[in-house]
Amino acid sequence: MPGPGPHMMYTLGSGLGLMSVSNGRFSPHHCVTYSINAFFGPDIGSFSEWLTSTLGLGSALGYAIEPWIHDPFYHILILGIPMSMLYSALSKFLLKKGLLDSISGVPLTRKQCLFLVAAGSLSHFFLDHLFEENGKSTMYTWILSTGWWEGRAPINLDAVVVVCILCSCLIADFIYINRVKPLKLLKLRVINSVKLILVIASLYCLWCATQIYLVQPRRPAVGEEADLGVLVFMTIYFFLPHWLCIQSMNSRDPQDLLPL
Repeated sequence: MPGPGPHMMYTLGSGLGLMSVSNGRFSPHHCVTYSINAFFGPDIGSFSEWLTSTLGLGSALGYAIEPWIHDPFYHILILGIPMSMLYSALSKFLLKKGLLDSISGVPLTRKQCLFLVAAGSLSHFFLDHLFEENGKSTMYTWILSTGWWEGRAPINLDAVVVVCILCSCLIADFIYINRVKPLKLLKLRVINSVKLILVIASLYCLWCATQIYLVQPRRPAVGEEADLGVLVFMTIYFFLPHWLCIQSMNSRDPQDLLPL
């Protein structure tokens, strides 16, 4: 599975992207908290197992902890609040000592750190599910199982019609939401566009699920493509953690805090 390098480089790179487009509302403190938790957070159990066995204390404790901590959701439920308190205190310390600039001049709150802990955990498994267990992880196997690999997939007319309607509605409604208007309400447009994508994605997944799990015998939902697995995976492990990072941003632009 990926080691410290890929985990931290992926999340730190994503954090830098958010920092650049947010004018500092996503600060270096956000980046460090997000990237450290993306690697070390879910791997605390594995590290404990290695440490106890190395010190000759036996690996039973670490082995018992590891399955609970190395999980995208249990990690958040079990360690979310304790880790957010720790990261918030660390943010205050780094800012007070002048070791890491926050741009806005304020440390991270516990709520912000909780968002970043959750984002880091999910981003950790974005890489783990794809690149561990010789490509035979439970999640990756399920993603592939939503595709059609029994020879050449037949092209079903109803699948073509449904997919064309959904994709056409997605593009047409997006253009309608973002049409030229005298008053440009960017935030409202973004919110409505996200709602549109969620609705279309839900209908798309519903279509795929019915073809895979309800119709007998099973039919290819969208040719040979594993669209259901891909959409679910990307929603949980890519878009959700980045949305959590956005939610953790400081509420005010640092430039608004500069004296006139």
